[in-house]
Amino acid sequence: MSIPDEKIFPHATGLAAKTVELHQQPQDLVFYAGWFCPFVQRSWIALEEKGIPYQYKEVNPYKKEKRFLEINPKGLVPAVEYKGKALYESLIICEFFEDAYPSYTPHLLPSDPFERAFVRLWVDFISKSIVPAFHRVIQAQDAEKQKAGLEEFNRALRTLAEKVKGPYFLGEQFSLIDVALAPWVVRDYIVQEHRGYTREAVGARWKEYAESLEKRESVLKTQSDKEHYEEIYARYLRDEAQSEVAKAIRSGRGLP
Repeated sequence: MSIPDEKIFPHATGLAAKTVELHQQPQDLVFYAGWFCPFVQRSWIALEEKGIPYQYKEVNPYKKEKRFLEINPKGLVPAVEYKGKALYESLIICEFFEDAYPSYTPHLLPSDPFERAFVRLWVDFISKSIVPAFHRVIQAQDAEKQKAGLEEFNRALRTLAEKVKGPYFLGEQFSLIDVALAPWVVRDYIVQEHRGYTREAVGARWKEYAESLEKRESVLKTQSDKEHYEEIYARYLRDEAQSEVAKAIRSGRGLP
């Protein structure tokens, strides 16, 4: 089952749409985004947390404009153009915001060198363990593979949850760890509805942490209506083998 371009909802909705409206004026920083993409939401959360001026530009994943491909030949979102220079990859962009806008707060990386390294270790764990497990459990079509995928996903979440100080990973400080994970917390209802996941089954500490993340203002302001996320995921949940969305997800970037 291929996915016609026009079937993908074309723009952000809900609170995210209001955020987009506020960021249409030209700025030194141009943020190329896809409303549906969790990798985009990472960088978007960082922008909203720090209050950095930016211009939002929506990128259609199937109809990429020439200018965008000049900025990022990979054709992947998120990407930024800063004073005529281009960057991409969500976590690299988040760290760039820290360095390029040092006067904008809160800072998402601690000032202490050891604590900064500690944050990067757990961001790496999220990228290598939690995010891939999330996608594997969704993509699995066989019942046994779904069960194994869910167990893997739950284990990864428990490992991280053991280190959470609360309400956020480092305690009161909202950090890059929280930014890196929040978009998948926002979308975990997909795993709940289709693969039997529950936050309670992972554990009370995880449930409390997940609830803190999804209530964060910057997370809410960059989130579209759930029904439109559901439309995208449902397509490849039904027929993963033929879905163009699923193929994009297997590449690890650019789509949910």
